[in-house]
Amino acid sequence: MKIRTLKLQEAHKPSSAYGAANGSSFCSILWDQQARHLVTASSSDSGISIHDALLPSTTPKILRHHRDGVTALALSPNSTCLASGSIDNSVKLYKFPGGDFETNITRFTLPIRALAFNQSGSMLAAAGDDDGIKLINTVDGSIARVLKGHKGSVTGLAFDPMGEYLASIDSMGTVLFWELQSGTILHTLKGVAPNTGLDTSLVNILSWSPDGEMLAVPGLRNDVVMYDRDTAEKVFTLRGDHLLPLCFLSWSPNGKYMATSGLDRQVLIWDVLKKQDIDRQKFEDRICCMAWKPVGNTLAVVDVSGKYGLWESVVPSSMKSPTEDIPQSSKKTNGLMLFEEEGQEPCSSGSLGDLGEDSIGESGPPSRKRIRKRSEFDEDRSTENTIDDYGLLPQRMAPKRAREQLDKGANEELRSTAISVRSKMQEAFQPGVTPVQPGKRRFLCYNMLGTITTMEYDGYSHIEIDFHDTSRGPRVPAMTDHFGFTMACLNENGSVFANPCKGDKNMSTLMYRPFSSWANNSEWSMRFEGEEVKVVALGVHWVAAITSLNYLRIFTDGGLQKHILSLDGPAVTASGSKNQLAVVTHASNCLPSNDQVLEFHVFDIRNGTRPSRGRLPLSPGSHLIWFGFSEEGLLSSYDSKGVLRVYTSQYGGSWLPLFSANKTKKSDENYWVVGLNASKLFCIVCKSPEVFPQVMPKPILTLLDLSSPLASSDLGADVLENEFILNNLHLFQIQKRIEESSSDGRDTTDLDDEAFSTEAAQDRCILRLIASCCNSDKLVRATELVKLLTLEKSMKGAIKLVTALKLPNLADRFNNILEERMLNETKDMSEAAGVAVNQGSGLGRNGTSSEVSSEPSCIPSSSTTLSAPHFVKKVVNRGEQKGRSDHNQTAREVQPEAATRGRSTELRTTAAAAAATAAGNEESSRTSNPFFKSSSTHEGPAKESTCQRPPSNPFKKSVK
Repeated sequence: MKIRTLKLQEAHKPSSAYGAANGSSFCSILWDQQARHLVTASSSDSGISIHDALLPSTTPKILRHHRDGVTALALSPNSTCLASGSIDNSVKLYKFPGGDFETNITRFTLPIRALAFNQSGSMLAAAGDDDGIKLINTVDGSIARVLKGHKGSVTGLAFDPMGEYLASIDSMGTVLFWELQSGTILHTLKGVAPNTGLDTSLVNILSWSPDGEMLAVPGLRNDVVMYDRDTAEKVFTLRGDHLLPLCFLSWSPNGKYMATSGLDRQVLIWDVLKKQDIDRQKFEDRICCMAWKPVGNTLAVVDVSGKYGLWESVVPSSMKSPTEDIPQSSKKTNGLMLFEEEGQEPCSSGSLGDLGEDSIGESGPPSRKRIRKRSEFDEDRSTENTIDDYGLLPQRMAPKRAREQLDKGANEELRSTAISVRSKMQEAFQPGVTPVQPGKRRFLCYNMLGTITTMEYDGYSHIEIDFHDTSRGPRVPAMTDHFGFTMACLNENGSVFANPCKGDKNMSTLMYRPFSSWANNSEWSMRFEGEEVKVVALGVHWVAAITSLNYLRIFTDGGLQKHILSLDGPAVTASGSKNQLAVVTHASNCLPSNDQVLEFHVFDIRNGTRPSRGRLPLSPGSHLIWFGFSEEGLLSSYDSKGVLRVYTSQYGGSWLPLFSANKTKKSDENYWVVGLNASKLFCIVCKSPEVFPQVMPKPILTLLDLSSPLASSDLGADVLENEFILNNLHLFQIQKRIEESSSDGRDTTDLDDEAFSTEAAQDRCILRLIASCCNSDKLVRATELVKLLTLEKSMKGAIKLVTALKLPNLADRFNNILEERMLNETKDMSEAAGVAVNQGSGLGRNGTSSEVSSEPSCIPSSSTTLSAPHFVKKVVNRGEQKGRSDHNQTAREVQPEAATRGRSTELRTTAAAAAATAAGNEESSRTSNPFFKSSSTHEGPAKESTCQRPPSNPFKKSVK
């Protein structure tokens, strides 16, 4: 997109007086109804300039009636009255366009910041640093009401074009919806706009759409947020390439376009229906006020230094003109002819002066129903209820009857339009990225490994990479960024960067930068024409990028373009870990409740498969704000309602909620998630209203305990119940990893040890739960828990516990459960013995029968223990087995974990023991036979068999 330049001419001299910051002033600009005059003012100049738009070279008319700078201007709808507010605390009225001073209509004790006329011109709202918004009757100058509710300086006022509501905004970013008839607050939106602080050159503003259906407010993400007229619910946002917060916005006369200016000195023109910017222009100084020309295709702008200009042909000629098809509510302005000749006095019936207690009882309440279209039906209103055009409290019966006359087809069309406007799908985001902040360094990436930060300078950015573990290795050198990267990803091997498109010529770029390589020039980049990168991800030897064409592009770490896949919908985010890539996409449009419908895909890059796919659950009314893998490789998500979920293959693939911020955080805290492990959530605590951390001072990682959203149990042991659930999840994941490692032929010894430790920890947790159940007289629940114990010693400990608590019936039940389990174990060993005998009775290689029954076998002589069917170690060599057996035999009497290892050693020799049992070799005869040597006495390399044959056996008969 071509960036044009606009020449501005000086209207007011810049000054640091009147509290202006850095010589910047808030300047105002207005068009009159016929587009014959432009009015400008500045908070650093006490004069008001009226420029002749038809003869711009002529000297403007200067009105000097204020003692200090002019901070606000407002023009009545029929352009007959001009109002001005100043730092001198006064509000003045003038005839327009003559400029004759009429009156000081009101005064405040502090400076004025905002003025607004209603649609009929009968009322003027004024507010500023004082406490309260004054509603002033322009007919007699009386103050009808003072509206109080803001805690900060009121910087923006806007009357609803339908005459029912007033919207106001203050410097703290709070928006209030006022009902004019009762003077009450209908809706309060706290902290929805930026906090402007003490900078008087920057003000929060808001504006109703010309049809009165939506209120536009600057958002917290350098965007414009549209709120519903009656419900104050967020409808949609306009988000584009503003790099810094917005400072002004202006609707086109027909409401199809909007102009926005930001602290980044850009002005963007938006197609509101398509929610995308169609043109832009960069200026030398920040544009603080704009006004669309009532006729034609021109936008008037003024900057903080007092220079103004006209942007001609704002909307491309191929598109509809900004003044075509103006809503009737904006066209019809039977405004008061203020300060005109005698005989033209307006009717004062129902005027602001009549607003009081009596008027409330005489007029009915305003209609709250949505009015989507007002066209030919307003003619009925003009004839039947003309007097209301001059009043404050218009009756809505005529438009209501008109709405009832709409045909069914029109109603369906309007309903579908409303749904399409309300439903806004979440835009793509990169996990660990913070938004742009003026003059501050921000995070391009923040994960469990380290951070990538950037700060913009003149035309380029400075990028730094830091690791949390400073002893990791040599520091990665900083990088100068000439592309304007807005997203990044980091892992142990390297980092990847990407930027969106910036105009027609600046294409989206993807760049990979390895930390170390055996070859020179190992850094590489890709450029995309006609598409832009939305999300990036990294793994082991691969780089992934998802683009605006819904392409998933997979590259090797050397830059080879390996795969290009088409995704099912627009991307939301993505994350990588080792060989796995997880992608979140939109599955469909939003639900009528504005809930997002998301879907996740897990790709195995090494094997070229997609092992998992399904819907991504979110809390009602929330959106996804973080997505990634835990330290153990579990896929995790975190939504805006503060719920963390972890994906598990249990129940065919399910998401388990493991954390809820509502139960943990304080009212003034927000959690910015970084990662998690098996038991902790790693996050940065931000003080409200901040929702993301600052680079400086360096944020501190906070560890929070994972906790499932348990119901309030009558047991009173929420901590133990939560530990029980987390241990079960951990055991399931370890078992899955053991199975995967075994299938791949990898050693599982470490995983076995981890499993046994977790089993022992779970037994300790269950024993404490059993004690709580006994103390709370929940004996049935205690019986259920004892069946979940793994170790024999834990079972015996449970029996001792209930015996000490004098619960003999429960002790008998526990004894029965122990005996039943031991019998089942013996039965399983017998069945295994039968299988071993059948396998051993097969033919050898030479066709002869194997002599299994006559061969000696070894059975371990340890006492019987409970089986652990979930975790069985692989058979190890004899020397290793003997060492473990001796160690475990001693430790079995000390702690449950060691007993578990001893039990596992017995399980490893189950097959050999079962075969020997079937052959009739009793354990007592084997242990007393001097001709059978223990495997531990054998010196030399370990062999496959579990016991050795002696050199000679005098009891074995020779076979001829």
